Amino acid sequence: MITGRAPKALFGVPGLDDILSGGLARNRLYLVEGAPGSGKTTLAVQFLLEGASAGERGLYITLSETEQELREAATSHGWTIPDAIDIFELVPPESLLDESQRQSLLYSSDLELGETTNRIFEAMERTNPRRVIIDSLSEIRLLAQGSLRYRRQILALKHHFAQRDATVLLVDDMTAEAQDKTVHSVAHGVIRFEEFPTDYGAERRRMRILKYRGQSYRGGYHDFTIQTGGVQVFPRLVASEYRARKKSFVLSTDIAELDELMGGGVESGSSTLVIGPAGTGKSILVFQFVSAAIRRGEHAAIFVFDEELGLLFSRTKAIGIDLEAMRDSGNLHIAQMDAAEISPGEFSQPPQGR
Repeated sequence: MITGRAPKALFGVPGLDDILSGGLARNRLYLVEGAPGSGKTTLAVQFLLEGASAGERGLYITLSETEQELREAATSHGWTIPDAIDIFELVPPESLLDESQRQSLLYSSDLELGETTNRIFEAMERTNPRRVIIDSLSEIRLLAQGSLRYRRQILALKHHFAQRDATVLLVDDMTAEAQDKTVHSVAHGVIRFEEFPTDYGAERRRMRILKYRGQSYRGGYHDFTIQTGGVQVFPRLVASEYRARKKSFVLSTDIAELDELMGGGVESGSSTLVIGPAGTGKSILVFQFVSAAIRRGEHAAIFVFDEELGLLFSRTKAIGIDLEAMRDSGNLHIAQMDAAEISPGEFSQPPQGR
């Protein structure tokens, strides 16, 4: 991190802030792109809410959704948009189609690009925000009707926002040509959201940082989900960050003969794979190992993919291993997982509260 600068602007999404090494450098323009429905607007609202909680004024400039739609979407996540966040919409509701009414909102299809840009500048002057969202760039691109004019307008926005000491997120739904990288070259950083179907189970979402000038970040793809409460990002695991530093010791399996075969037991910090056909006793061996650990005063965790927990508890209790009692005592964490509904990233770094 470069020293001597103001603290970064957090998204309020712990996983994403971690990937970005503490958030976004302030007073810069960023691009958040992704197909419709990939979570861009949800993230943008979270960004403004996080700023509001830190006492920073926010401005949401929408060219595709109405203020009512944005507020309803926020309500679905349990959020209330505070007075510190202004919403300026450039798409009028149907009630304003009557020419006799005063028109305070704009028809993007009837506007010249310069007039749209001026209205954005006016909103900036009126509210003086520290965080700004423009959603989406598709409307501005259509008004520009050419890559040169489009680039010039984006540059004009960038320079104006820099003078206003604002951190800006431009939202793009990627409905234009796939090779259009106009904003990529202008933006200080680029975040891409992706959504794709699977052969079985729910759709999966992932994101990555395509660009972040002068800053370190965690590259590669990172799984994320959209849940009630907003976007949750799960940074990909890096094995080198989890190398054991402690002295290892041997853990008994509580089966004397097996311990003898294994040189005393299982070495701490290691991974042991138990394989065999169905019915050969793999699960029972693991449960004995867990039971022995808990009797020694240790804690254990079991993640079950194949069996229902109630049935598992009754079966293990019949052979003298009371997993339910171990769980109730707080020494055992046991969770039933559905591989079709959870991504690898979410499994490795489960969201808070689960």
